[in-house]
Amino acid sequence: MTQIIKGGNLPLGGEPMRVAVVRRSSGAEAPKVDAAALLVDADGRVRGRGDLVFYNQPEHAGSGIRLLGEARGEGGVVADWLEIDPGRIEASVERVVVAASCDGGTFGEVEDLYVRAVSAATGAQLALYAVEDATTETAILLGEFYRRNGGWKFRAVGQGYDSGLPALATDFGFSASDEETGEEDEVVAEAPLATPPQAAPAPLAAPPQTAPAPLLVEKAAAPAPYSGIPAPYSGAPVAVPLGRLNALPAAFGPEFTYVEFQGEGKEDVETGLTLPRGFLAVDVVKKGAGYLDVVTLTVRKRRWRQVMRSGMDDLRGVGVLHHDGQSPLRLRVDTRGRWMVRLRPVSTLRAFDGPVEGYGPDVLAYTGDETGVRFRFEGDEDEKGYFGVAAHRKGGHWEYRFSRRDRGRGKGDLPRGPRLLVVEADGAWSMEPRPGGNGGFWSRSGR
Repeated sequence: MTQIIKGGNLPLGGEPMRVAVVRRSSGAEAPKVDAAALLVDADGRVRGRGDLVFYNQPEHAGSGIRLLGEARGEGGVVADWLEIDPGRIEASVERVVVAASCDGGTFGEVEDLYVRAVSAATGAQLALYAVEDATTETAILLGEFYRRNGGWKFRAVGQGYDSGLPALATDFGFSASDEETGEEDEVVAEAPLATPPQAAPAPLAAPPQTAPAPLLVEKAAAPAPYSGIPAPYSGAPVAVPLGRLNALPAAFGPEFTYVEFQGEGKEDVETGLTLPRGFLAVDVVKKGAGYLDVVTLTVRKRRWRQVMRSGMDDLRGVGVLHHDGQSPLRLRVDTRGRWMVRLRPVSTLRAFDGPVEGYGPDVLAYTGDETGVRFRFEGDEDEKGYFGVAAHRKGGHWEYRFSRRDRGRGKGDLPRGPRLLVVEADGAWSMEPRPGGNGGFWSRSGR
């Protein structure tokens, strides 16, 4: 039996394989799915930037693992194929992790997703794992090939990530920082159309690797810590704009008078709001040290969507939530010490139309054309921490555009607006638009 369930494993004979990430496409509006592989050592980490095989880096030089391209079959079946020969894999590699990322939606919208390994010589099926529990994930660790007692085995994993391929790769110690790249923009080769799954797809040429010019922006100063008692609940929502600060379409989020709530420690908040479907901006102030987590809740008061999470002391940040326009709007604030939460329209967010600076989590409104972006992250007090930017589009779908660990600078690209740019940061940061696209390590726009 070669089909296994989540958590199951199978022994393999060590022969060359072709591995497919398969799904069914329902048309041009269906989310775009990409396959990837990470080569991981005994410590569970990649050894360097070259240990990620994906659409912008389709071949691993040392171990011969290749992304072969996309194949389309009958009934809308689409597969991305990888070539893996266990006999060529370097001795320092203990596992080959097979993953998939989703662009323009979530894996809950992807039909009939599974990973399948077949013999490169005979086409016989060696392993198959079907994903049946995907919901809001934008990246999934599907399975892994790992060494065991001198041979190889396959394990079905099915671990999902709501923050895309960059966050999945970061879990294995991957970094796409500018210190590891060269001086020019990466040039991304377009994947050729491959043959159906029984035949080997044509190989995909590897793009040249280059790197960002430095961004010279002074370090942003941290805002003063929260020093007062927040205002109480300010009243029921009304259809009166508070002063538009950006050019987001009205359909992106409703207009209402801001409301504030305050509390201490872990607490559920019944907002009393009945609003149309769309985005809401969320200002969060937290005094003192300790981790903070803000989520929306279902009718049964179960965790639903992430609004903000941060480990910063004396936090003053901005998050965003997408309201379905039907269920009552409830929040859960989980932290230590006093806090304040304010809800306001996304029309009052800062616009990203030139250089901006910030400190900690933030949300920006972007309504321009496709563009490149230069960014700089100063990190926390130890010059460490995380920085990432996700682009949210109308309807709540989102994708990471660039991210990094620890202090440094780099570049990425943004798709055409309108979008909300959700910044996760553990310290001071700056961003500025730059001409053109195709600038980031994770950029898809060149394919």
